[in-house]
Amino acid sequence: MRKQFLTTTALMLLAFTGSAYAGMDEAKQFLDSEVKDLSTLSRADQEKEMQWFVDAAKPFSGMEIKVVSETITAHEYESKVLAPAFEKITGIKVTHDLIGEGDVVEKLQTQMQSGENIYDAYVNDSDLIGTHWRYQQARSLTKWMANEGKDVTNPMLDLPDFIGTSFTTAPDGDLYQLPDQQFANLYWFRYDWFNDEKNKADFKAKYGYDLGVPVNWSAYEDIAEFFTGRDVGGKKVFGHMDYGKKDPSLGWRFTDAWLSMAGNGDKGIPNGKPVDEWGIKVDANSRPVGSCVARGGDTNGPAAVYSIQKYLDWLNAYAPPAAQGMTFGEAGPVPAQGDVAQQIFWYTVFTADMLKPGTSVMNDDGTPKWRMAPSPHGVYWKDGMKLGYQDVGSWTLLKSTPDDRAKAAWLYAQFVVSKTIDLKKSHTAISFVRQSTLDDKSFTERAPKLGGLVEFYRSPARLQWSPTGTNVPDYPKLAQLWWQAIGDASSGAKTAQEAMDSLCAEQEKVLGRLERAGILGDIGPKLAEEHDLAYWNADAVKNGNLAPQLKIENEKEKPLTVNYDELVKSWQK
Repeated sequence: MRKQFLTTTALMLLAFTGSAYAGMDEAKQFLDSEVKDLSTLSRADQEKEMQWFVDAAKPFSGMEIKVVSETITAHEYESKVLAPAFEKITGIKVTHDLIGEGDVVEKLQTQMQSGENIYDAYVNDSDLIGTHWRYQQARSLTKWMANEGKDVTNPMLDLPDFIGTSFTTAPDGDLYQLPDQQFANLYWFRYDWFNDEKNKADFKAKYGYDLGVPVNWSAYEDIAEFFTGRDVGGKKVFGHMDYGKKDPSLGWRFTDAWLSMAGNGDKGIPNGKPVDEWGIKVDANSRPVGSCVARGGDTNGPAAVYSIQKYLDWLNAYAPPAAQGMTFGEAGPVPAQGDVAQQIFWYTVFTADMLKPGTSVMNDDGTPKWRMAPSPHGVYWKDGMKLGYQDVGSWTLLKSTPDDRAKAAWLYAQFVVSKTIDLKKSHTAISFVRQSTLDDKSFTERAPKLGGLVEFYRSPARLQWSPTGTNVPDYPKLAQLWWQAIGDASSGAKTAQEAMDSLCAEQEKVLGRLERAGILGDIGPKLAEEHDLAYWNADAVKNGNLAPQLKIENEKEKPLTVNYDELVKSWQK
């Protein structure tokens, strides 16, 4: 009996040891076949990191977990390539579902409301940071890594290396989400057309200043007018591109910091305080006190209304007529067709599509005919404000997920953003979350073929681009109001002022319901008394703030442009 026990024990030990060795064998094969030389770590450190994953995953070998993200290139790579590799290396089987962004939020909401564990981890936008902090249904990763999740937290994770953690940190100082992918909305333009001598001469003759990257909306408008209907290479082109269909994606078009570009809200990086780019004001304790100007907010203030009116004017006058009936997804590929001179609000997530060989926007040598640059700002904008939006899809662990499943999911989350893998993933997805990846020489070499993206992300301008901040107490409830209100303006059913009046009133209804429910405690909304614009502007000025600003009578300021090549040189200095 004793002999049989020893034999069984030896076999079990051999099997256990063998599986551990198999894990590292698989890891080495993965490094050889997939990562190759695209890692910021030495081969020795890559193996050290992979060995940690093999060892940390032992208690969870054989477990099956489910995670979810929206369908974009970075997550497709994770789902199709990294998840199977993770299973071979760790023994943890991951089903990484890819669904629409709205569906991700819906599943997240359902799990938060029901307590049912639908997914073991979510990659959801950091726009929900205010929601996660206030509702306290997402694990604080700061506390998780120090306590229950300490044994499954990668010692080589290197949080300071992530460029987006300021967006996923709440007012309590805790990190609630781990960035997985990032992209910005920037200004996009046809570099070749802007450097054409005839175009430059004709523009200078008509407008009295140089054709270049517009610094403000006045210049953007002039350039849009100049190119619309102009014959370029034997075809009539357009000076602007956007989309206008009444669809949920129309909401993203505006919550993604369009109002901040105009000059809505207050100064502050990464978000305006006390009034943010949504026009929502908070008090000294981060309690939302209003959205409408009547309560000190700025959602329907002069800057916000100006931003909507410019959107409508440009869409109608300078964009292809079909753009008015397009959604985000339909409009995104249009500039690559070669008929558009510039786009003020272009998501860099489309970079990979813009780089396809053989398209009319690519040179024969593989370099693009286009560039991206910082977005121009509106007449209400002041130095010190944010200037654009970054989408930061981030790993989130809900408290309703059992600890063992959350631990296994946390291992997978760290695996796909690990230093071993991140450089290769970033080259695949054209998305940056780590400074070490951004600084790598491989991106210095590739930069000329990426149209200015690397130069932008390495520049100080990057800091002015940020996601939705913590003033928004319930992102899923409030975000869905935007596309309906803006859609009324886009369709002509309401004026820009009427649409924003309606939006801020609807936002305050949600804030009021949250206040009455009391479920968010002393960090939930507490609506302020109502006064007129002059009162709240004077109050803001008295306290050294801006919002809500008074209306500027002449909203067409002096146009200003800058030479793109000189701009890039100034960053490098």
